[in-house]
Amino acid sequence: MNKFKSFAVNLRKILDEEDIKIDEPMKYHTSFKVGGPVDILITPRNFQQVVDVIKLCGGKKIPFYIMGNGSNLLVKDGGIRGIIIKLIKLNHIKVEGNRITAGSGTSLKDISAAALNNSLTGLEFACGIPGSVGGAVTMNAGAYNGEISNVIESAKVVDNCGDVRILNKEELKLGYRMSSILMYGYTILEVAFNLEKGEYQKIENRIDDLNRRRSEKQPLEYASAGSTFKRPAGHFAAKLIEDSGLKGESVGDAQVSEKHSGFIINRGNATASDILNLIKVVQDRVKEKFNVDLYTEVRIIGED
Repeated sequence: MNKFKSFAVNLRKILDEEDIKIDEPMKYHTSFKVGGPVDILITPRNFQQVVDVIKLCGGKKIPFYIMGNGSNLLVKDGGIRGIIIKLIKLNHIKVEGNRITAGSGTSLKDISAAALNNSLTGLEFACGIPGSVGGAVTMNAGAYNGEISNVIESAKVVDNCGDVRILNKEELKLGYRMSSILMYGYTILEVAFNLEKGEYQKIENRIDDLNRRRSEKQPLEYASAGSTFKRPAGHFAAKLIEDSGLKGESVGDAQVSEKHSGFIINRGNATASDILNLIKVVQDRVKEKFNVDLYTEVRIIGED
């Protein structure tokens, strides 16, 4: 029994047996539908379990990785040595006046719907982003002229020592695909949003319009991690890729989407290596043609 499997004995003192999976294939937990096995994957049900596990990992020097629903994550084919803490069960939503509090594992679609149901405006942009609240704050997710930094009030986080604190908007240091969560390796437990009262029908119409536009322009019928690359200063990644003649370019079953060049998709049987090799092809071609460096927005972890 390796050290990670023996570590599961300690985890069973904190978590229910059904919330601990050994040698779990990550292809079942990422929107790309690829990825080798992680030694242990856990799904805590409350804040205290998250804190206790992080403290335990620190004490035993066990590496751990935080994830929500895996919509911006690419796990390599060799899998992950250590523990994945999947926060998808921290999915509560509480509405008080113009304030919405949500667990980090809450889907953006669900919190956008909660805002609509309470005639609160500000989260319409999030209705079609396939991520969780925690991941959205970590990357300061945005779309269609809206972003998390416009509506967030604070976030409850735990550091790698197991200390819990509340960070206000300024302390979160939200920028383009950046935050203090990334800088310091915090784990988000809960987020508070401060919205404005609006008209239900106008909010619903905006959500319907954004969902229609996404369906028309994005390859939602294929597995992907959304936009693969960050927006380079002064450019649009998708246009650079298309103008480099890369629309439809493939490596194995990984392909630059013919519908939206900013997306790399899994046409069905791609491996993580296929996707990574295609990312390299795109980066090299764009650099050669336009002398612009493309950096991935998707988070890449694991072993080859």
